[in-house]
Amino acid sequence: QICLFPFPRRYVGFATLPNQVHRKSVKKGFDFTLMVAGESGMGKSTLVNSLFLTDLYRDRKLLNAEERISQTVEIIKHTVDIEEKGVKLKLTIVDTPGFGDAVNNNDWKPITDYIDQQFEQYFRDESGLNRKNIQDNRVHCCLYFIPPFGHGLRPVDVEFMKALHEKVNIIPLIAKADCLTPNEIKKLKDRIREEIDKFGIKVYQFPECDSDEDEEFKQLDKELKECTPFAVIGSNTVVEARGQRVRGRLYPWGIVEVENQSHCDFVKLRNMLIRSHMHDLKDVTCDVHYENYRSTAFRFKGSFSHHIRGLMFTVRPQLKRMQEMLNKMQQQMHEKDQ
Repeated sequence: QICLFPFPRRYVGFATLPNQVHRKSVKKGFDFTLMVAGESGMGKSTLVNSLFLTDLYRDRKLLNAEERISQTVEIIKHTVDIEEKGVKLKLTIVDTPGFGDAVNNNDWKPITDYIDQQFEQYFRDESGLNRKNIQDNRVHCCLYFIPPFGHGLRPVDVEFMKALHEKVNIIPLIAKADCLTPNEIKKLKDRIREEIDKFGIKVYQFPECDSDEDEEFKQLDKELKECTPFAVIGSNTVVEARGQRVRGRLYPWGIVEVENQSHCDFVKLRNMLIRSHMHDLKDVTCDVHYENYRSTAFRFKGSFSHHIRGLMFTVRPQLKRMQEMLNKMQQQMHEKDQ
């Protein structure tokens, strides 16, 4: 009788592969591009600074009402390198000042064009010869700020999200949640969820948890799904509350704490973006939105090449006849000169 494994099985070492991937990723660092959109005064810059504990807008010039009326939609990029416990993150914030400030609020073409341009640049780099150091500037997530003052989505909100929902992961937020009572927030969330389904808007869907995930992650994922759209408050001010210094807003009636989960969903949003779903946002961007763009680009490229070949097939006989006529005229002129 022959034993296929004459020696006892020993430790080979491929169980350390996750550690190798982790070390390589940490050494290389991570890229993440976050777009923020919504009308002025919704606290977009304050929230971004609160999320990443940085000041990306220190050089920003504040416009008065007259300047905002004449302003068109712009695309402004802010890039900052953040390091925490040895992990490096290159964070790019794409701001869209001017959106929602004009009387005609359907001018979001610069925003869709920008997203397409990043796909096009990545597609060109990916198709080139030097693919070792491709910069990923694709937009991985768009935080869309919905005003708390209405009774749901406005027409501009619906049209904007429908223009972008097949290009980028959209996460809707209820801005300035401290303007509403908890009961009003619940009603507004329910209304927004109903209208998102009604108008067929594809917002970012949290992936289903695998069975082998730990209970803490499953509970976090359940809470995230239940509280969307996130009702958020941002603040860069430290105030005194219950003998502790916390980030929040001081009002005559009390203090709103940004990181108190009974006051708003800021902590849940931060956990979702940074702790649990940043990698999934990048995966969906690559596997879904970019692949849609890529397949469209290939189809267009193929149909364009086919059109050119057909055009050349049609034009070639005409060019040949014109060349024959030109040669004949030159020969006649040459005989006349002699």
